[in-house]
Amino acid sequence: MFAYLLEKLGEWIERAEHRRRHDYLAQASDLVDLERRMRSLERNGYPY
Repeated sequence: MFAYLLEKLGEWIERAEHRRRHDYLAQASDLVDLERRMRSLERNGYPY
């Protein structure tokens, strides 16, 4: 039971992370901004 809960918690955290990343990238104003944001995520993780 505990393993199941940990697995579900991990899945929930992954989905939340994916949503935050998608939302952050979707705020880009143009292609240059999108590429800058992508590089920033690769180097530093989330800015918030």
